[in-house]
Amino acid sequence: MDCVSMKVNVEYYIKAALKEDITSEDITTNAIVDPKTQGCAQLICKQAGVIAGLEVFRLVFELLDPSARFETEFKDGDLVENGTLVGTVYGSVRTLLTCERTALNFLQRMSGIATYTRECVEVMKTYKTKLLDTRKTTPNMRIFEKYAVKVGGGSNHRYNLSDGILIKDNHIAAAGGIAEAVRLTKEYAPFVRKIEVEAESFEMVKEALGAGADIIMLDNMDNDTLRKSVERIGGKAKTECSGNVTKERLKELCEIGVDYISCGALTHSAPILDFSLKNLKNLD
Repeated sequence: MDCVSMKVNVEYYIKAALKEDITSEDITTNAIVDPKTQGCAQLICKQAGVIAGLEVFRLVFELLDPSARFETEFKDGDLVENGTLVGTVYGSVRTLLTCERTALNFLQRMSGIATYTRECVEVMKTYKTKLLDTRKTTPNMRIFEKYAVKVGGGSNHRYNLSDGILIKDNHIAAAGGIAEAVRLTKEYAPFVRKIEVEAESFEMVKEALGAGADIIMLDNMDNDTLRKSVERIGGKAKTECSGNVTKERLKELCEIGVDYISCGALTHSAPILDFSLKNLKNLD
């Protein structure tokens, strides 16, 4: 996540998360801590996994306290072990206490996704098939979750509805058929856009191929139908397997020879990676 993305896109969502947690004040911290007190606390990993979101973690504190700083020798994508001292955050003690949960929520969620993605990518590493995420993301967390997928070694599908054309079952129903949906899309969309069509049966695969789809999503198919569909497409369009994709199925899906596998579980079902902010001490 580069500096431009951080400033243009990320700050807004971090501020929204802080507003959710601080409607008027942190009443506990304000009652106990003098506003002038400076301190530090250690970020400690409590599980083995892939870390993601360190810059987001840092920015949470800096948005409330511009003098705050986070010191670490780790970078996103690094492996961490249980008990690893990841870094130390410095700043106003009030800021450290008030931002702690929000900063950890981002880091834990992003690191959990990166860790699960890395596990899936490892299963697929000897195959040409690429692993994709989906739009099944937590509302207002998409930029963070899709970034975490990339940190884990996966690839991003379209970011949002404006980012790519995907004609799904209900679009097909609305248009009255695959051929008409593709025709209307070609008339409307810029010529540089590729057209992906979702197919739920072998007959729909043949229709999508005949209509000139660039990518055909093979949705919720059994392995025999998948194999038959890939053979029928024969490289005339890119193939994407989707629906009921689990880590346990990845190898057999890769062996069928699809170009891409999209897996909603990367973002909607990855468990968090546990971190704590501990050993706070005053520096005054």
